[in-house]
Amino acid sequence: MSTRPIAFTGGLLDRSDQLRNDPEALGALLGPRARVLRLEGLEPVLDAEGGLAWGSLAEIDPVAELVFLGLDAEGRGHFVAAPASVPASPHASPRSWAAMAMLSPDQLASYGTARALASWHARHRHCAQCGGATRLAKGGWQRNCEGCGAEHFPRTDPVTIMTVEHEDALLMGRQPRFPPRRYSALAGFVEPGESLEEAVAREVFEEAGVRVDDVRYVASQPWPFPSSLMIGCHAVARSRELVIDHTELEDARWFSRAEIAEAFAAPGGEGPSLIVPPPFAIARHLVERWMGMA
Repeated sequence: MSTRPIAFTGGLLDRSDQLRNDPEALGALLGPRARVLRLEGLEPVLDAEGGLAWGSLAEIDPVAELVFLGLDAEGRGHFVAAPASVPASPHASPRSWAAMAMLSPDQLASYGTARALASWHARHRHCAQCGGATRLAKGGWQRNCEGCGAEHFPRTDPVTIMTVEHEDALLMGRQPRFPPRRYSALAGFVEPGESLEEAVAREVFEEAGVRVDDVRYVASQPWPFPSSLMIGCHAVARSRELVIDHTELEDARWFSRAEIAEAFAAPGGEGPSLIVPPPFAIARHLVERWMGMA
């Protein structure tokens, strides 16, 4: 049975919400003991031991916007500086995937929080209401418009991601950007005015033409590429007939337990007919759970 935690969960920093509205308390943390996460753009910088690299305030541009991440067990303030711009692609880069394989769960959680916040600040320096300039507030957990006074908060986009079962087989799909033979759980954003159960049913039907029932919540994962909350679910299909929307998926197919077990038994999860989702994706946890491995 797998005991691997879901990636980007399990952070050890105390987010200390009570300090965010206290400029004096936050200012007291901005001293020699403060730690600032080193990033190259939004990519993590690793130290010689393969952990997150933290620097001091002396390394930061004095006019940079500093976001308060929280306190460690010693009471030291941890921060990240918002970059001037963000990558055009929201997807995790090869460098980010490599970091996921090296960082401890708590460090990966800290990086995920920092990346999501830094990306949001870089993309929201102007007000969506009036177009005026915004400024950082509440230690970086809010931005206020200098023109109309509107308050803006870091956003999290809910995404349903689901395993779909029918008579001991699992439905999975693939995107064109996936390596050959890699299939994963279907997924899609929750739309305004719908429940999670409705989002699961709609997305599966839109992408694969399959009607589902008995939608159940399984687990969730923050996914900072750029700011999603992956809501893992499981559903039961009424039939196996597929009508694939090729604007959404390159392919979708049903896999038997034997095919999935063969992939898990192969090095790197690369079976002859299937490469299973990578270890740090919640899709992997969902498939492992269905297989009785998690």
